[in-house]
Amino acid sequence: MRALATALAIGFLVACGVVGSPIAPEYVGVTPTIERQKKRDASEKQKRDAAESQAEPELQGQDVNLPPLRPVGTR
Repeated sequence: MRALATALAIGFLVACGVVGSPIAPEYVGVTPTIERQKKRDASEKQKRDAAESQAEPELQGQDVNLPPLRPVGTR
């Protein structure tokens, strides 16, 4: 029993703080995050502009004749 508790304690101490591979400091923080967001926004804007340029031109005028806003001659 004591050996099991010791093995578990050593296992926890060895694994403490080990999360994954190290991350370079130039990819962590506020500035890199803002730069990534700006690049993503610019690419989304380019895609949106390209989609708008390929879209069909908007129809002008009404497709359906609508009734007048105020009915005439009724109470």
